[in-house]
Amino acid sequence: MQYKKVKKGIFKSRPNRFIAFVMIDGVVETCHVKNTGRCKELLIPGVTVYLEEHNNPKRKTKYSVIGVQKGSRMINMDSQAPNKVVYEWLQSGGLFPDIKLIKPEKTYGNSRFDFYVETRNKQIFIEVKGVTLEEDGIVRFPDAPMKDVKYFEPNDITHPAFGEALREAEKKGVHILALDCDVEINKLNIRKNVMVKL
Repeated sequence: MQYKKVKKGIFKSRPNRFIAFVMIDGVVETCHVKNTGRCKELLIPGVTVYLEEHNNPKRKTKYSVIGVQKGSRMINMDSQAPNKVVYEWLQSGGLFPDIKLIKPEKTYGNSRFDFYVETRNKQIFIEVKGVTLEEDGIVRFPDAPMKDVKYFEPNDITHPAFGEALREAEKKGVHILALDCDVEINKLNIRKNVMVKL
């Protein structure tokens, strides 16, 4: 997945979950935040952020925050990016080499899944979650970069119900897969599997 036009800026503040004030080329701009999560450990005044520039006069903002620099680690903050990169990965045969059908946003009963996939002999529902919360190489969801990390685990501290539901789903046969990504200023690609600890 690749962004067309990316600019660098300095994060100033986030008055609400949808917008941020960012210094770009010496001017403070109002920017759309493409991740409505808290991200308080990432969006710290003075941190370097990366913005997608839009040339659409109908938009309220010219820029969207898509990434942030956390030490030496680049973290993608575009909540739509994980689904886009997984779709490209599925198309390339990254999960199954014999995919016949990929259908985004598939409803099953009262639930909607990010993808429905068919191979020659399997029917698979896939739910995708991007993670931005990282501490000492361990990534957690909800609110969790995935590159060169030790393992993934549910964030039982802030959302114990999610952890319980994930463990219960695994007991019932749901395959939990965590993947790390190469996150660069203007692109995002799936790299390899990450250990999952439930």
